[in-house]
Amino acid sequence: MSENEPVEQRTPHPDPQPGTRAASTEQSLAPALLAIVKEMGEQRKALQDEHARAAKERQSEHRWRLLFQGLFFGGPVLISVLYFVFFLSSSGIRFGPFADVVGVVRIEGEIGPQKTASAENVIRSLEKAFSSSHVKAVVLSIDSPGGSPAEAESIYSAVRTLKAKYDKPVVSVIRNLGASAGYMIAMHTDKVIAGRMSLVGSIGAIMAPWQLDRAIARLEVSQRVYASGKLKAFMNPFTAVSPEADAKAKRLVDQMGSAFVKDLREARAGALKAGVDYGTGEVWGGIEAKELGLIDALGTLDDVVSSTWGLKTYDFGPRETSFGMLSSSMSAWVSGAIEQVIARSMSPSLR
Repeated sequence: MSENEPVEQRTPHPDPQPGTRAASTEQSLAPALLAIVKEMGEQRKALQDEHARAAKERQSEHRWRLLFQGLFFGGPVLISVLYFVFFLSSSGIRFGPFADVVGVVRIEGEIGPQKTASAENVIRSLEKAFSSSHVKAVVLSIDSPGGSPAEAESIYSAVRTLKAKYDKPVVSVIRNLGASAGYMIAMHTDKVIAGRMSLVGSIGAIMAPWQLDRAIARLEVSQRVYASGKLKAFMNPFTAVSPEADAKAKRLVDQMGSAFVKDLREARAGALKAGVDYGTGEVWGGIEAKELGLIDALGTLDDVVSSTWGLKTYDFGPRETSFGMLSSSMSAWVSGAIEQVIARSMSPSLR
């Protein structure tokens, strides 16, 4: 280039302003940052969800582990407790009462030894009811066809003794049936109540032995009996009946029936209707029984308790246990039942 050549003058273009360049950069980076933040949030949420799921699984495993341990270690204890409670309730063992009540003692089913309504069971319940300071009165809930006169006598004698000792009113309520030995107990209480449709009475005695000598003779089987007196074995079902045995059995039944009627007239003196033969052995409905003076009023147990005392009732039993035949084998039960049938047929009863 010579010194005389003109030099081209270039005007430099100015650079963009720094603020504009920064804004452009921010605009280009903002979406990326937002995407990163969003992704981080999603990852955080996913991580939190994973932690929550893992914690839930751990809690579930922990619960199942506790449940298994509870069943493994607590199961036998729970079964033992339930069995103990079941045993207590089945045996008639109860705690209380803890407030003022009317004690209910049940006489249900046949009255006799080895029965739910045996003298032993009923008297035990009577003693608990009378001796409790919270029991203000005792009600006998009777639903029985009768049974052993000796057992019935023990029961009503205990009622009189306990009443004299504790000075508490005692009332009988006949539900479905209050017959024979069942009514014998009822008539010795302060008051006798029965429902309109209840059956009351059957005052008398009965003996109904089996006679099996002809049956075993067909099998060419006989029984040899050696007795010190001619009537010592008069109730033996395997030997032929003599006229003397028939007469003796009839005298026994008549004597017991007459004694029952005599006791009735003494226990219900002033209430019985004149000119009525109460020893026919028949039963009467509640309405007629009231007209005849066998009961004092018509009603139910709840009616009597609410109208007379206005208290709650407390059940002293006895009730039939839940063990029953489970406590012995079926063969033992059957053989025992047969023995009871034979023994019962040879004993006089009030039905």
